[in-house]
Amino acid sequence: MQAKIVEQIFSKLHEHNQNPATELKYNNNFTLLVAVVLSAQATDVSVNKATSDLFLYYNSPEKMLALGEDGLKNYIRTIGLYHTKAANIIKTCQALIERHNGQVPASFEELIKLPGVGVKTANVILNCAFDQPTIAVDTHVFRVSKRLGLTHAKQHKQVGVELLQIIPLKWQKIAHHLLILHGRYICKARSPDCKNCCIQEYCEYYKKIYGK
Repeated sequence: MQAKIVEQIFSKLHEHNQNPATELKYNNNFTLLVAVVLSAQATDVSVNKATSDLFLYYNSPEKMLALGEDGLKNYIRTIGLYHTKAANIIKTCQALIERHNGQVPASFEELIKLPGVGVKTANVILNCAFDQPTIAVDTHVFRVSKRLGLTHAKQHKQVGVELLQIIPLKWQKIAHHLLILHGRYICKARSPDCKNCCIQEYCEYYKKIYGK
């Protein structure tokens, strides 16, 4: 896709969403990390409901480690895969205390060593906590970027690589938020709201479906 078109896409998205950000609720880097781990295969709404009480007090690795795995499960049992997630979060608390003085590391290499933290989670943390220009490819980013024709890669990791190559630097810090929110509310998986899409003129999917 031409650089001029990519610029127009993100300019239009930004016009319709001036302050794009994660919809997960958190109060520091640690609670952001926990929220993102919990959000895997779960909605932000369900995570926010579960963590509204949890984060009031258990907002550090030390406090959450003291809460323990079973105690944590009592807060997050409404979230899918909560047994595995609770185990990973408690192990992550131990790792943060032992290896990082209780602080969330600002390094991709160190983040992905933490239990339950993969590429997407690490990129979200780097972007939201440390203001780094990363692209966290979730299901929304994958779907929207493919429909638009920003990338034709088949793997999430490669989609992220290709997006960083074509998205202008000035948009990279907010690009994945713009794509996520557009996918969540407009370019939905089953029934995309194409008639209310601000970037339909640039979209390969729209042109294919409606012959525009």
